[in-house]
Amino acid sequence: MGTRTWTPPGPYDLGRTLGVLARGPGDPAYRRDADGSIWRASRTPEGPGTIHLSSSRDGVEAEAWGPGGDWLLDHLPALLGERDDPSAFTPRHRLLHEAHRRHAGLRLARTGLVLESLIPSILEQKVTSDEAYRAWRLLLQRHGDPAPGPAPRMRVMPEARAWAMIPSWEWHKAGVDGKRSATIIRAARVAPRLEEAATMTEPAASARLQLVPGIGPWTSAETLQRSNGAPDAVTLGDLHLPKIIGYALTGVRGTDDAGMLDLLTPYEGQRHRACRLILLTGTPPPRRAPRFSVNDIRAL
Repeated sequence: MGTRTWTPPGPYDLGRTLGVLARGPGDPAYRRDADGSIWRASRTPEGPGTIHLSSSRDGVEAEAWGPGGDWLLDHLPALLGERDDPSAFTPRHRLLHEAHRRHAGLRLARTGLVLESLIPSILEQKVTSDEAYRAWRLLLQRHGDPAPGPAPRMRVMPEARAWAMIPSWEWHKAGVDGKRSATIIRAARVAPRLEEAATMTEPAASARLQLVPGIGPWTSAETLQRSNGAPDAVTLGDLHLPKIIGYALTGVRGTDDAGMLDLLTPYEGQRHRACRLILLTGTPPPRRAPRFSVNDIRAL
């Protein structure tokens, strides 16, 4: 076990900063305890590792286990948002001004691990969150490795080669259709090239990811928001986000991607942060239709 302490330069919210890394309430690779401390299990370039993070008067205390433990501790400041600069954001709307004030401790996490964010983002393509979370949970439970250290029942995601070797019937059991599973397999086969995107600029990283058939702007943005802490990576092609942004900033329903980008123009360079802050306000447009039902292809 190794330890490290990181002291943030100002207000800091550990839960808000790292919460976007959780893939549903039952994520085997992410757990938040009742005291607010966080466990993460990751497959690093050095191997599997587990890190436990807790807030203290001195900052954020970290303990890590496993072959990848030292790598996780070395990258701790980036994970917690040290490279992020919230002061670069200037609110230009009353709602955003209030959200920025209320959530002054929010920073954009940077995991430095592309495949870790890419695969669950692919699983989330064109399905409900519940379907994607279930698939991620089942795949890690069946094909992942036990997380090092004392974290109970946590799992580290499979290595790239193992993802590429999962047979078709195992994808089916997890409720993943052929299109998404094929995209994950293609990505796993070029994993070293995709991991290089963690050190690239946002446009170059997005272009690198989208060279893989099946990965488009939506998936690359969702990935880079987490792996690179990209403050301007706007999620395009999302069913709900444009409507939420449009309603929050104008009170008008039915905004599309073009309208959302127009509204976010004053925040060029910080558009993802603006979206995060709006989502934290909890002001979605009122629903006029029932939720999409969860599909389950496992019985087909």
